[in-house]
Amino acid sequence: MGKSLNGRRVAVVGGLRTPFVKAGTYFKDLSPLAMSTHVVAEMLSRYGVVADSLDDIVWGRVIHDPRISNIAREIVLDLRLPARIRGYMVSNNCITSAHAIANLADAIAGGRSEAGIAGGVESMSQAPILFSREASRIFLEAGLASSTSQQIKALLRLRPRHFRPESLSVKEPSTGLSMGEHCEIMAKQWQISRQVQDEIALRSHLRAAQATADGRLAAEIAPLKGIDRDMIVRGDTSLERLGSLRPVFDRSSRGTLTAGNSSPLTDGAAGVLLMSEERAAKEGRKPLAFIRDVHFASLHPDDGLLMAPALAVPALLRRTGLSLRDMDIVEMHEAFGAQVACNLAAWEQGWKDEAIGVVDQAILNPLGSSIAVGHPFAATGARIVTTLAGEMARKKSRYGLVSICAAGAMAAAMILERD
Repeated sequence: MGKSLNGRRVAVVGGLRTPFVKAGTYFKDLSPLAMSTHVVAEMLSRYGVVADSLDDIVWGRVIHDPRISNIAREIVLDLRLPARIRGYMVSNNCITSAHAIANLADAIAGGRSEAGIAGGVESMSQAPILFSREASRIFLEAGLASSTSQQIKALLRLRPRHFRPESLSVKEPSTGLSMGEHCEIMAKQWQISRQVQDEIALRSHLRAAQATADGRLAAEIAPLKGIDRDMIVRGDTSLERLGSLRPVFDRSSRGTLTAGNSSPLTDGAAGVLLMSEERAAKEGRKPLAFIRDVHFASLHPDDGLLMAPALAVPALLRRTGLSLRDMDIVEMHEAFGAQVACNLAAWEQGWKDEAIGVVDQAILNPLGSSIAVGHPFAATGARIVTTLAGEMARKKSRYGLVSICAAGAMAAAMILERD
C-alpha cells in the first residue's frame, strides 16, 4: 500500500480494545454489540475524535448473530453517531479484522474516506444455539403460519428429540477436522516437538505478564466491568506445569497439542483508528505508524490448514522490496504453538515459496500473543496491529510485520512503517 497513486499514506493513529477474557466468564452476559460500542466510544473519547469527522466504521465478527446482520451499522446507530457514517461488516475467520483494516485503509488511500475505525468482536459465550434441521423446519413453519390453528398444527409435530440443541461445530466444513486436529497433523509433518510448543507458550505468558506489569498492554485496554487487564495471562506458569497437561486433539501418545500451548476460546473486541496522513497532520496528531502494505494468501487445507503465512509473508516482502532482516518487530498470531513453529520453519527453510530467513526470538511477539492474551477470532487482527503500532512507537522502530493464519487455509500479512 505505502503511498497510493495519489500519494496518500494511511496512518495508524491509535488502537483500543476490551480486556480479553476466557469465554463463559467475566463477559458472558455482554453482547458482541455491547463490547463493540464500548471500544468505539472509548476510542472516540481517549483520542479526542469528533464523531462527525469519521467517514467509516468497518467491523467484523465470525460467530454470527442472525438478529444483527450488520454489526458495524448498529454500532453507529447504538452510539447515536452521525447517521452519515458508513458502517459495514466483514467476516473471514481469524483474519476478519485484518480485512477490516485493509478495506478501510484502501478507502483512505483511494480518497474515498479520510478517517474511520476498523476492528472486530467475538463472544464465544453467546454463540447461537442450533437445533436440528427437522426442528428448524417445524419452528419456521409455525412462525410463518397465517393462523393460530396452522401454527398449533405445526407445533404439534414437535417431539422431545427436537428440543436437544446441537453444539456449534468448530470443524472445517471442507475436511471435517477441527483446527486443532489439523495442527496436530502439521506438527507431525514438520516434526515440531511438544517441548518446542510448550516453550512458545511459556514465552508468550511470561512476556504478556511483563507487558501487563509495566503498563504496555494496559495502554491499549479500555477497562470494562471493573476489569482492566487480560484475564488469561499466567505469569506464574512453567514448563513443568505446561508439560503436565494432556493432549486434547490427539489423545494418543503421539499427541502434542494441549490447552496450554493452544489459544483459548475468548471474549473481547478491538479496534484501530485510521486516518489519511493529511487528516492526521491537520488535527495535530502524531501517528504511531503507517500501513506500508497488506497481502492475503490461501492454499489447500491438505497442504496444512494453518500454513498460509508461509505464502503471505514472502509475497508481501517481495512486493515491498523489504526483507525479514528489515523487520524490527514481528507479531505472529499464536493460534497454536505448533502453528507458530511450523511457519517459522517454512520461512527459514523455504517451502512453497523462497526461504526468507530466521526470526530472532527477541523480536517475535515481545508482548506475548494469542496463547497468553487470548483470541477472540474477529478481534485478533486489530489487537495485533494495535500492539505492534504501540510498541513500534515506543521503540521508534522502522518496520514491523504482522502474520495471521486463519481457518479455511488462509492468512494475512501486513507491514507497518515509521519515518
